[in-house]
Amino acid sequence: MLRLAFISLGIILLLLCNLPITSHAASSHYPLQIKFPEYMLYQGQVQQKVIALTFDDGPDQRYTPEILDILKKHDVKATFFLMGSRVAKHSGVAQRIAAEGHAIGNHTYWHPNLAESNIRNMEWEISKTQEQILKATGEESHWFRAPYGALNEKQVLMLGNLNYKGIGWSIDTQDWRAPGKESIKDEVISKIHPGAIILMHNAGHWTQDLSGTVDSVDELIPLLKSLGYQFVTVPQMWEINNGGKVPIE
Repeated sequence: MLRLAFISLGIILLLLCNLPITSHAASSHYPLQIKFPEYMLYQGQVQQKVIALTFDDGPDQRYTPEILDILKKHDVKATFFLMGSRVAKHSGVAQRIAAEGHAIGNHTYWHPNLAESNIRNMEWEISKTQEQILKATGEESHWFRAPYGALNEKQVLMLGNLNYKGIGWSIDTQDWRAPGKESIKDEVISKIHPGAIILMHNAGHWTQDLSGTVDSVDELIPLLKSLGYQFVTVPQMWEINNGGKVPIE
């Protein structure tokens, strides 16, 4: 009888673990948005069909310019979460990102797993990256995305104290695995929703093949537009999520 009870409890827990946090949320840290709405955003809680394309781990000279060309071709603004070490190496590309009207976020200097880091090191990673972004673009950024999405409550509060907003995602394309253009497109289209924040990558390890990302972006933009979606930056999504108006295209 006791064994049966444990089995039943195990089944219930398994089912609960597989329930979505919301019908669309993909990030396991989405509860942080619920607890700290003034500091965190993983998806817009909106009815309007607005979505945000975001790119991590750049800039570089290999894929970032191609992605920028595609965004310019389709007249779409995105948000780039940049690594300080790569901004230092490719400052001209970072400057182009800002000059073409895209939003810029902070993605740490060396891309550490912050779950294994202390507050002092996290603060250094952020401030050092801020220095490089300011040097390259002349702009400060107060948007932050943690590598791997790894943040705890104490770190969220630290972000707030430093006047940063933490940004996650609701659709993870897993493009860094190089699944191919069609797989990336299918992942986005199958999960798209109003307020979606889409995670992609515009740079990575030199062995990574992100050509599927480049090709998928070129096809996803017109496809999503045909479905009635409007692209916004993360700062715009934040404003809309807090009662602001949708930008006029």
